[in-house]
Amino acid sequence: MNNAKAFPNTASLTVTHVLAELLERLEHSAQPVGAEQYRSVVLHLVNELHEVESNTELHALLDTHPAAAEVYENVNYQYAGLCRSPLDPALAAEQQARQAIARAMGQPGAMGPADSGRSPLP
Repeated sequence: MNNAKAFPNTASLTVTHVLAELLERLEHSAQPVGAEQYRSVVLHLVNELHEVESNTELHALLDTHPAAAEVYENVNYQYAGLCRSPLDPALAAEQQARQAIARAMGQPGAMGPADSGRSPLP
């Protein structure tokens, strides 16, 4: 019988933390960043996110690293949608997108930003 206990892979979380830090530095760099360098960091981060177990430590890391949190959301979108994004801004963005599409299609009753306080119904 195997009595080995599973422990969280702290080495992997350490690598994830280093990659998240690096991604934040690239995101906020005053100097131009090469596309291949950026892509390489993101791909390595994606691989690490697949390896680490979702736990309190990972979510704490993502809370302090917005760029890594966005990558995490995109990697897990098929399972949880925008699980880390605040709902109100996401909903407002969706409503604005729907209104813009309706205006672009010339649909009657599409409300503009000045009309947002009025009801579309007579």
